Amino acid sequence: SFARAGFDGVLRDRDQFRRLPLLGKREVRSNPGGLCSSEYAARELVEARTGGSTGTSLVVYFDSRCQELRNAAAMRCNQWAGWDIGTKVAALWGNAPIPGSARERLRNLLLDRLVYLDTMNIDDATVLDFVRRWRRERPQVLFGHSHSLYIVACMLQRMGIRDIRPRGIVSTSMILLAPERERIESVFGCRVTDRYGCEETGLIACECEAHAGLHLNVDHLFVEFLRDDGSDAAPGEEGQIVVTDLVNRGMPLIRYQVGDLGVPSDRRCPCGRGLPLMERVIGRRADFLKRLDGSLVAGVSLVERTLTAIPGIEQMQIVQDEPGRVCARVVEDGLFDASAAQRLHDELRLALGEGVAIEIHRVAALGQTEAGKFRFAICNV
Repeated sequence: SFARAGFDGVLRDRDQFRRLPLLGKREVRSNPGGLCSSEYAARELVEARTGGSTGTSLVVYFDSRCQELRNAAAMRCNQWAGWDIGTKVAALWGNAPIPGSARERLRNLLLDRLVYLDTMNIDDATVLDFVRRWRRERPQVLFGHSHSLYIVACMLQRMGIRDIRPRGIVSTSMILLAPERERIESVFGCRVTDRYGCEETGLIACECEAHAGLHLNVDHLFVEFLRDDGSDAAPGEEGQIVVTDLVNRGMPLIRYQVGDLGVPSDRRCPCGRGLPLMERVIGRRADFLKRLDGSLVAGVSLVERTLTAIPGIEQMQIVQDEPGRVCARVVEDGLFDASAAQRLHDELRLALGEGVAIEIHRVAALGQTEAGKFRFAICNV
């Protein structure tokens, strides 16, 4: 593919770079180990597996120097949220790792200092146990999946628990919706630092203390935002996020399509760091719902708008299994009556078109992926 693009191994300018083919998840998945550099023996590389929340699980590799640099990038962003080496952290995570050996327990005690709540098992009993451990251990930072942070915040508010007060909150692994951010910050009395990345390339962007957008990790990555025709999206315009990893010599991913849409920015953050910004992540292409005419609707944006406009909805997930039909799964907070259900029906019909059948199902909880994450919109068409 590179040869067909006229690339001889020496990159001369941006135009030549733009002629290089895009790399998709399908190519990575169909060439396990085939993208690894001959510079390394297989035993020298670290293997990682993506969660496959969109049905595309991948195996990727990186060298030890890359792993060190990725850890450093995460540590820098942690510090923006008040999380430094040795800070005790409470983590909301799926399939939480439990220290087994004496060495692992010692590392957790002295370095990692993590208190876990397994998001695969969130109920009143586990949350109350988490609160007891919080009061005993007194962690300073709360870290976890965005939606899991929101769920726990709602439960603490319902229980009248008001003394969980971290000095920093780091949200990751999922889109952080504006209504959910407001609830988390209100319950915990602390601003949320939103982080964006993926297993394949590590940290891509993160908010700082100014919360004025997400700083791109240009120390390690070259990030493009592309229109469907391959041209650069303008500042403020959503585009496909394409990442080139500049530090992974073990398995270099060049012009890799992450699968997400995001909005670039030409603003400068008032923090003065100088790292370029992106405005926000729109969502995964797999989360876009389809109208009958073939046009797309950003499922995450539709859920966010609905949560803001209609009272009584605590959580919502939209699933489309066939053209012309969608199902809205609603976790209600006690105020979701027939009027609210009709408003939700009308809002979805307005966004998706007259020919789409709308079903509304009240559920006790939303389903999770194997990694304990949530998806706000699922399109199986």
